[in-house]
Amino acid sequence: MAKARIAVVGAGLMGHGIAQAFAVAGHEVTITDKMMTSLGSVSERILANLRELGDDESALDRVHPSPDFVATVRDADFVVEAVPEDLPLKRRVFDEIERAARPDAILATNTSVIPISKIMGGLNDKSRALGTHWWNPPYLVPLVEVVGTRWTSPETIDRTLALLTAAGKTPAHVKKDVLGFIGNRLQHALWREAIALVESDICDAETVDTVIKASFGLRLAVLGPLENADLVGTDQTLAIHQMVLPAIDSRSRASPYLEALVASGKLGFKSGEGFRPWTAEAQAALRSRLIQHLKAARWRDAK
Repeated sequence: MAKARIAVVGAGLMGHGIAQAFAVAGHEVTITDKMMTSLGSVSERILANLRELGDDESALDRVHPSPDFVATVRDADFVVEAVPEDLPLKRRVFDEIERAARPDAILATNTSVIPISKIMGGLNDKSRALGTHWWNPPYLVPLVEVVGTRWTSPETIDRTLALLTAAGKTPAHVKKDVLGFIGNRLQHALWREAIALVESDICDAETVDTVIKASFGLRLAVLGPLENADLVGTDQTLAIHQMVLPAIDSRSRASPYLEALVASGKLGFKSGEGFRPWTAEAQAALRSRLIQHLKAARWRDAK
């Protein structure tokens, strides 16, 4: 699939970014959405991203919005579903995709947590179906988790890994279809302990974030946790674990502190307060710092 025909179903936050990533890599992309407001603005949003990144704006010529679902899917080599995280909705969409798509097309779902087997379990040909978990924003974050099920053929996995690698992404093969895959299991394990520290009044939320950003967070881009364990020594890692792990939060349910925040309407950016208060200016500043950081990382990687 050196020059593949890509179909993206869903033109929202993730869908438009996935379409952009494939178009920048030289693929022809057709994108559809039942929400005409999302579909109607997709070209404008992609163009804004391309301009902000300084990428070739002609990539937009390879993105073709279409209100016709069947026409979007029927000639594609690779179909990516990027509708909201709603299991019944995703299952209905894939029922339609399978009926419209070519029998040799690969069918991929973009989900951050739902097991792929639950989404794809109703398909007639499950061997060509898998998960591709893109991270937000998908045109800047390189990782795509490629999740096979017990039905997915090795050829489907290999073709998907090759397609994503050629598109400049960093695919990671998730060998078992588990809740949260790899990235979100790691991320939320950290979040669980971060919330527990605040809940226990060991520190406030701002301090948690400061400690991470000013210490091991600086190393994570070049030193993964298991590389770090090997660097300090597995014997030292074992000794620390034997001492500290019993003290780390291990509840199998969400924190009551987090539940109380949600119950009181403290929903983070969307309400202006979560673990910390957020003015509109503070939100904009943090979003800007994040995008600039990801852009700088992409530039360094390109060199």
